[in-house]
Amino acid sequence: SEEEEEEEEELPAIKPPKLQLVKFWSSYYFIPGCELSSKVPFYTFQGDEEEDLEHFLELRTVCLGDGAKEESNVVEVTAMNHNGKTISVPIANLHIKCLPMVSLGEFELKAPVTIRLKAGTGPVSVSGLHLIGNTLFSLYSEEEEEEEEELPAIKPAKKKQ
Repeated sequence: SEEEEEEEEELPAIKPPKLQLVKFWSSYYFIPGCELSSKVPFYTFQGDEEEDLEHFLELRTVCLGDGAKEESNVVEVTAMNHNGKTISVPIANLHIKCLPMVSLGEFELKAPVTIRLKAGTGPVSVSGLHLIGNTLFSLYSEEEEEEEEELPAIKPAKKKQ
């Protein structure tokens, strides 16, 4: 009968859902005016060293200031990538006649971050937010996950004939 066939089918192993790491911002602050020029060619954002807190710099806009010359002004950031290696990447190439401002949206970088005027004399203003975040961890520890993986799949009992 159909009921016997259904009972003989192997049921899949039941595992609790794995939860993602969730980051939430406990607070944020506007960074003080950061203006890069030939006199002050870089700005370094450190954040504070507090236990269990992560500090990020969320860059929003990069724009030329009053008195900018007709030249390319290249702005680059130096920060750690996802592999923990420090890299430098240009984020804006501004020119007073064709691109005086760039909106970066919500470009988040983990502290420490250095913003540098790589080419040109500026002035270039950079705006953004200082974000302080916490990370929520999964409800299941690694040990619990390992134990769960070792359990065999649940199989239905066979009927006695």
